[in-house]
Amino acid sequence: MKREFIICDVFARKRFEGNQLAVFPDGAGLTAEEMQTLAREIHFSETTFILADKPNERGWPVRIFTPASEVPFAGHPTLGTAYVLWDRFLGRGAEEVRLDLKVGVVPVAVEDKGERLVMTQKPPEFGRCVEPAEAARVLGLSPDAVDGRFPCQEVSTGLWFLIVPVRNLKAMQDIRVNLAEYYRLTGGLEAKAVLAFSPETVDPQCRLHVRVFCDYYDVPEDPATGSANGCLCAWLSRHRYLGASDSAIYTEQGVEMKRPSLLYLQGEEKGGAISVRVGGKVVVAGRGEFEL
Repeated sequence: MKREFIICDVFARKRFEGNQLAVFPDGAGLTAEEMQTLAREIHFSETTFILADKPNERGWPVRIFTPASEVPFAGHPTLGTAYVLWDRFLGRGAEEVRLDLKVGVVPVAVEDKGERLVMTQKPPEFGRCVEPAEAARVLGLSPDAVDGRFPCQEVSTGLWFLIVPVRNLKAMQDIRVNLAEYYRLTGGLEAKAVLAFSPETVDPQCRLHVRVFCDYYDVPEDPATGSANGCLCAWLSRHRYLGASDSAIYTEQGVEMKRPSLLYLQGEEKGGAISVRVGGKVVVAGRGEFEL
């Protein structure tokens, strides 16, 4: 039996940038073990499986796997899979694609004739705060490299991340994750991955420079993480990091990995409730098939 896969570069300006994603458009009939085996073989940060050629009453059923495990939600797989559905199954005619994920239904808007896809993430949850010195030890930085004016805090819009504000770009470039400290800290948290960011950037178009570390998921560093940036967007609104609760900005990620990525973040707070939208461009980079 042969199974086709499509490789997409998500949050990319052009091919071979952004974050790689493998999408299996015909995942129906595959067992969870087979999906995990394929995800481990491809070894991108995530691989997705479309489980039907028609949507159910909630949306298109999709499962997401890292090389190590299944996850209920992830950002760039949501956008990349929505693009494949829009391109292949919907004839490029839809303005919205709804994905039925483990975390629930995630709507993705198709803007500018498919040049940008934007997902509305689940309402954010805010968890524990950790001491700046603890976060600094995980990142291999001196304690004063972490901006102690703001909290290092767990946030989830479907998947938990620890958000760590770093003072400058040089410190971001100096990060070397201490795995012993990483596993010690995340062992007591819901968050098993860390997003660090700074207000200094490489690209002047971008407002924040971002790096994301996910060894727990067998992904040491991720070049573009829509779920983590959604958590960052919620954190920015809650803590007024940019001076206001509402924001519409671009962030850069993957620069150190030579996979530069551009992510659009839009956060809005009304009546204490924060809404989060994250978007970017999807580029098809290749196709292939596996024999099972």
